[in-house]
Amino acid sequence: MAHRTTLSRRTCLKGLGVAMALPFLETMTWGETPKGAAKNPVRMAFLQSPFGVYPDNFWPKDAKTFGPSGVVPPTLEPLRALLGDCLLIQGLQNPGINATKGSTHLVETSAWLTCTAPKGGGMVEVGVSADQIAALQVGAYTAIPSLELGIQNSNFSGLGEDGFAGAYYNTISFRTPTQPLPCENNPRSVLNRLFSSRKSMPKRRASSGGVAAVGGGAEESEGRSLDQSMLDVVMESTAELRKHISGTDQRTVDEYLDGVRSLEQRVAAIEKQQADAAHAKQAKGNTKSGLKYSDPIEVAVHDGGKWSEKVKLMGDLMILAFQTDLTRIATFVFEHPFGISYPELGFTEGHHECSHHDNNKEKIEKLCKIERFQIEQFAYIVGRMKGLLDGNGTLLDNSMVMWGSGMGYGIQHNNNNMPTILAGRGGGSIRTGRLVHATGTQGDLLMAILARAGCAPDRAIGSGTKPSNDLV
Repeated sequence: MAHRTTLSRRTCLKGLGVAMALPFLETMTWGETPKGAAKNPVRMAFLQSPFGVYPDNFWPKDAKTFGPSGVVPPTLEPLRALLGDCLLIQGLQNPGINATKGSTHLVETSAWLTCTAPKGGGMVEVGVSADQIAALQVGAYTAIPSLELGIQNSNFSGLGEDGFAGAYYNTISFRTPTQPLPCENNPRSVLNRLFSSRKSMPKRRASSGGVAAVGGGAEESEGRSLDQSMLDVVMESTAELRKHISGTDQRTVDEYLDGVRSLEQRVAAIEKQQADAAHAKQAKGNTKSGLKYSDPIEVAVHDGGKWSEKVKLMGDLMILAFQTDLTRIATFVFEHPFGISYPELGFTEGHHECSHHDNNKEKIEKLCKIERFQIEQFAYIVGRMKGLLDGNGTLLDNSMVMWGSGMGYGIQHNNNNMPTILAGRGGGSIRTGRLVHATGTQGDLLMAILARAGCAPDRAIGSGTKPSNDLV
């Protein structure tokens, strides 16, 4: 019988140019975690959509009848089975950011996690975003301090509304007041970032009889061939690992590796769709590479393929990063505030156009379809996290996944009553399955979320004054 040993949480499957982190196994122990955090580390994800919501189809009419077995508004119907794991927050405001007057769309992104009004004059200057405040403290415990994801090309250049810097439209993450972090919208780049060998990671001693498959390894320049799966180059390391883990853990590893192979195949499929779209665009003579706010927005801003397929793929990559503890912090921009259209819904009108419906019944119907479609993708991500074991609970139990918008109601261009859903129990610190009316601001809510992950901001987030009590 193989000798059983306790493995470090940092044990990896190693191959030429690849270091594959593993999900949590019963033969593992957690390493360091932030002071005040739950026994299992708590992950945070911030998912954003633009233009707010059409209120009649989103907000419940009665908190008492709202729930999985009760009355659910049409837009939230895809979340019905998961409402017990969610907190719906109504009446949330982000005060103090209307100083930008008509520049409402760039405020959607720049102020959502900073709770600070961006400054104009063509230069970027806004607050540090909540995810980066967390990354400064929690990021030290993981190989990747934070992960910034998106779907569209975020190469927004020039000046936007009222002469504000176009860079404000590109991201919701700001490492410093003047340093925005662009969204990564290439699935292959994300996959490589998660699993490329990191020479800078310190080698760790294996315990007696342990596994010497750890971070570090070969230079990335020595990497595998492009047609070679990552799993192929870690086969020897996988075989060695199996000698030291239980049968249950072996099944967990098998399921994990099957999932990684599936992700590789889906990434390859997206790449083919993008290549086909690029060739078609080139044949038409369209070589535009950057975006300006005054440019007409093309239907396929997401470079070919179905928007929903790419959201699910990027969501699964984010989940994989959480599952393997490569990062505990992520942001994910579903759609930038210059808007796109959704041909897979059967019409070509863009989201931004439909949000300015002027009470046109047909446009309202299309707007509600788009909003429900976005909630479907959120439900997919949350459902996947609920299905993954993580210590004594699930990955969702040990996470906080916030979906929301920096605008309340698109046609009114305000930030009152911003739609906000918080999924996950934050390691047992959040009472879910409720509709609550906000007693604090967006900044207060973000401070409360960070506190549950063991982060103690040294100052208020934007206009926030104290952590919100809405989560308990």
